[in-house]
Amino acid sequence: MTADPIALARDLIRCPSVTPAAGGALAFMEQILKGAGFAVHRVTFAEPGTDPVENLYARIGTAAPHLMLAGHTDVVPPGDEAKWTHPPFAAEIADGVLYGRGAVDMKGAIAAKLAAALDYLGAHGGKPNGSLSFLITGDEEGIAVNGTVKLLQWAAERGEKFDHAVLGEPTNPQRLGDMIKIGRRGSQNGTLIVTGTQGHVAYPELADNPVRGIAALMVAINAEPIDGGTEHFGPSNLEFTSIDVGNKTVNLIPAEARARFNIRFNDTRTRQELRELIEARAAQAAGSIRWRIDWEPSNADVFLTAPGPFVAMVSGAIKEVTGLTPTLSTTGGTSDARFIKDYCPVIEFGLLSQQMHKTDEHVATADLVALTAIYRHILERYFTGSA
Repeated sequence: MTADPIALARDLIRCPSVTPAAGGALAFMEQILKGAGFAVHRVTFAEPGTDPVENLYARIGTAAPHLMLAGHTDVVPPGDEAKWTHPPFAAEIADGVLYGRGAVDMKGAIAAKLAAALDYLGAHGGKPNGSLSFLITGDEEGIAVNGTVKLLQWAAERGEKFDHAVLGEPTNPQRLGDMIKIGRRGSQNGTLIVTGTQGHVAYPELADNPVRGIAALMVAINAEPIDGGTEHFGPSNLEFTSIDVGNKTVNLIPAEARARFNIRFNDTRTRQELRELIEARAAQAAGSIRWRIDWEPSNADVFLTAPGPFVAMVSGAIKEVTGLTPTLSTTGGTSDARFIKDYCPVIEFGLLSQQMHKTDEHVATADLVALTAIYRHILERYFTGSA
């Protein structure tokens, strides 16, 4: 089997796997992994009101330690394809750059993991000194309910136990080797709703304007910081993102006002404690204002893999290839690591983050080769214990 990450990345990019379509990407991975001796399972999950999603789990070896290589083959839509200088699913190379949707997020990283695994197995008689698995979803760019979260549950019910995981999200802001994600803040959406009494603007005494009330509560909710941050996380923040009254008539006091918000939070509070804090602030300021908060369901939890031997081992592998000591970061949005952390320690390390989801998404072929070398060093260090 080829261990060329550029060829593997091109084959993966040519699979139009826009969420939730598999687009042939998982079938391609199955062929590669079976050829290398992995036991491969293709599992589809669905529930009412959602699209079915294909996922893949593959393992070679039966002993500990067990390292999981995690990722997703689904990609966001390319948008207006006429604005791409290279077709989004053609995987064209120009001047040492590979173009295509998913090149960095994250088919390039998956290709590098495949190439590193094939090379490692080829150098070690086809077997790791432990167990190596791929856990790949087709639902990360979507609503993330029929992908990694269910695939992990399925694996656990089969008796699978993981010791560590490497997720291939794009993590590096400027150069390959800049940054490892050892954590991510959680995310919680909500809507603040204030109820008033509709009426004519010329007779305010006969109405109750909810706009005044919602403005007052918005100020009160954000009057004090949620927290001051922690050793590994910045402060939690609540941002109002829209204010809506649904009123097209200028001389009409509306009956209701709504303000949507998002909270990105660290590990100082649980999700329930955070909700209680925000509601307590609103209640203290409300007086006669009639209000409520509708909290949206969320599976975007905090995760943190504290610095230790595993993180040091990955950092060492990165420095060995790039000469850089990566920053340990908890910035950015959510990822499937929020699910994996319930089963084993997980870190994220992949390609540069500048190009993800953009028109003309691309990756330098040299970075694909270097990332493969990093993953290859991780495998060698992990299975020989040479941290």
